[in-house]
Amino acid sequence: MQVNEVSAPGTDGIADALETHFGFRELRGGQHEVVESILSGRDTMAIMPTGAGKSLCFQLPALMREGVTLVVSPLIALMKDQVDGLVNRGIAATLINSTLSPQEQQSRLQQISEGAYKLVYVAPERFRSRSFVETLRSVKISLFAVDEAHCLSQWGHDFRPDYLRLSQAVEALGRPQTAAFTATATPEVQADIQKVLALQDPFVTVSGFARPNLSLSVIHCAGNREKYDRLERLIQSHRTGIIYCSTRKKVEEVAASLHASKVKLVAYHGGMEDRDRAWAQKVFLDRTYDVVVATNAFGMGIDRADVRFVAHFDIPGSMEAYYQEAGRAGRDGEPSVCELLFNYADTRTQEFFIEGNNPEPSLICDIYRTLLQSAGPDNEAITVTIKDLASMVNVKNTMQVSSAISHLLRAGHIERFDVPGSRTRGTRITDISVPDSQLNINYQALQEKERRDRSKLDAMIRFCYDEDTCRQVSILNYFGEPDARSCGCCDICDSSSASDRRPPTETEFLAVQKALSGVARTCGKMPSGEWEPRFGKGKIVQMLVGSHAQEVVQARLDQLSTFGLLSDYGTNYVYNLLNEMEKVGLIQTRKTPYPLVAITKRGAEVMRGDNGFRLAWPSTQPSPKERRKSQTKGDFLSPEELEAFELDEELYEKLKDIRTDLAAKAGNVPAYVIFSNQTLEHLARVKPANESEALRIKGIGKLKAERYLTPFIEEISGQQGG
Repeated sequence: MQVNEVSAPGTDGIADALETHFGFRELRGGQHEVVESILSGRDTMAIMPTGAGKSLCFQLPALMREGVTLVVSPLIALMKDQVDGLVNRGIAATLINSTLSPQEQQSRLQQISEGAYKLVYVAPERFRSRSFVETLRSVKISLFAVDEAHCLSQWGHDFRPDYLRLSQAVEALGRPQTAAFTATATPEVQADIQKVLALQDPFVTVSGFARPNLSLSVIHCAGNREKYDRLERLIQSHRTGIIYCSTRKKVEEVAASLHASKVKLVAYHGGMEDRDRAWAQKVFLDRTYDVVVATNAFGMGIDRADVRFVAHFDIPGSMEAYYQEAGRAGRDGEPSVCELLFNYADTRTQEFFIEGNNPEPSLICDIYRTLLQSAGPDNEAITVTIKDLASMVNVKNTMQVSSAISHLLRAGHIERFDVPGSRTRGTRITDISVPDSQLNINYQALQEKERRDRSKLDAMIRFCYDEDTCRQVSILNYFGEPDARSCGCCDICDSSSASDRRPPTETEFLAVQKALSGVARTCGKMPSGEWEPRFGKGKIVQMLVGSHAQEVVQARLDQLSTFGLLSDYGTNYVYNLLNEMEKVGLIQTRKTPYPLVAITKRGAEVMRGDNGFRLAWPSTQPSPKERRKSQTKGDFLSPEELEAFELDEELYEKLKDIRTDLAAKAGNVPAYVIFSNQTLEHLARVKPANESEALRIKGIGKLKAERYLTPFIEEISGQQGG
């Protein structure tokens, strides 16, 4: 019998142990079957929503069995919080992580060997140490529990490379019973967890992701000022909450802005000193402060049940991250609010993270070659910083360098070690005879990971723009629950906030495409492929309606092929149309330092023909000024008059060919920039003999007639002459 082999005690006495150690009379729904599975000795994987009590599912069995339950946990704050809670209940628990000195770690390992603890929380990086694993081999381990198990999947939203060592650790420890726990995991991540940990005939339970007490909303915000106003209203209405930001810099900006508005809050991010982070966590948990502004480093396992709101100042990178963070609201089951303050421009931060986490194969090779050169023929230790290494390989995004180092480390080509008296970690090449062309790295898998990361962000963006599907249903479908019911309380379900947005008609869709073409024509293209804005909304509107105002002419906007494309709609309509297009992310305003308008990635998709969007459409009723102006243009042929002419389908097809040629000569502009299909149809019906007759057809203005009409008239005249 191996030293870590432990017999299962059965499931009798659960209720007594629960009340004795935790003061509860019964387990919550979903907990009982997990506890029973673990007590029966079976490998287990539990996917349970935030607030469902995952920790109790391994803490209770630990107290009912012989031996030690080893809990792998990714965050120091999470470990400390849980260990402090257990110790306060009189339960023998401890932790081992980087906050302890080597002497303290050794002392605790000795105490563990002597049976002083029932629960031991361990950071995953501890398993880098062979001596640590060897010491644990002498300990009777009853359960190897992996908390936040999604961290071990490369397809998850919070992958931690050190989690990959856990499969080796389990084998080295004689394969004790293993259990994995997480709140958010798609079906593919669930499969990955089972595969990496090699769970043997596991009991698998998915308790359901629905959180009926959460009201989920996506608020489209034009800029930060609107976001701050929304946050102040949230804090005033709900008092206790977490505000998530995507970067450390944004945390500090948001905290400073709200502090200036007399909001009592605390900030938290990974760049703060350990003592400052510990203090921030403490004062939030003990209710000295009720609002925290933080990166996603805050909240995993934080046990404050009365969080009434969670706000996302920036879009998260995935649905998994969003729902895990939103799920920290209302853990007491009381109604709570979750608001995502969305502006399409914020997606650039997540794009930056994706680039940083997925370095190109060529960069990995460049970094390895640079390290080889630095090591020299004697393979000396290298102490260059990540920032300096980025400069040496001419890369601006230091995240890419850190990620490349991680890939080389996992492949076994380098080793990392602590340098006494320095925060810079040292690096050593494991075998300098290996050239960069023979690195043991699966580049195809890296490319697949980047594809999945981008797919996750795209799913998050679609979620923000979806105006039809209940927010809860969208999330549950994403996590593999296809038959979910509408929640009744999100911004989509709530009739009091129901949007008046609707899909476009054919005419409205064409108007939006024309507007987007106009915006695109005013932009430049940056090397990254993004659109570079050059003009404000006012000038773009004037260009689209065909204004000959001095500022339009001076800017040469009257020379663009899109000049006057929306002249039939009037200034009011076009301005309001652009405002609505901005709200749904088809265009965006960037302050550089002036408010300039650019087309977005989503807008470019619509311009190319994707009509899957909704707008609150402006009224087409012209203002009195525009009505008077239109009366001077002469009378267009009415629909009834046009129907009196028979359509010449052969001529219509030839006119389309002429339009295609003109569009190509004009710089490959979309065909409708020349004339719409409807205008060509009317030409093929009326068959005007000259410009004055053609001007009676709606869609043909004086400027377009001068630019494009001649070849169409020539074709019509030629046909009539034949």
